[in-house]
Amino acid sequence: QVQLAESGGGSVQPGGSLRLSCVASVIMFSSKAMGWYRQVPGKQRELVAGISSGGVTNYADSVKGRFTISRDNAKKTLYLQMDSLKPDDTAVYFCKSYADPYWGQGIQVTVSS
Repeated sequence: QVQLAESGGGSVQPGGSLRLSCVASVIMFSSKAMGWYRQVPGKQRELVAGISSGGVTNYADSVKGRFTISRDNAKKTLYLQMDSLKPDDTAVYFCKSYADPYWGQGIQVTVSS
């Protein structure tokens, strides 16, 4: 079965950094586009960063210049480097392949003074 396990979250001050990891035991990981999503209570889950199988990336306007998505196909792992964090980045973050409907448990990121 498909399993996704996010890690690396936590609590940081504004301007700080975190690196999220997602071990994705999905079939044919290297051939699939992957994305990081986030959700806050009462709001729709949104895509914040994506990466294609060929390494082409895209970002939500709110995180451009601050977040970097990458992947390690040998480890079947997706990463999200988050710099210059803002309180508005506070959310539960999830990883997911674009084509598959499976979600992990998510990981909390809290940015506050």
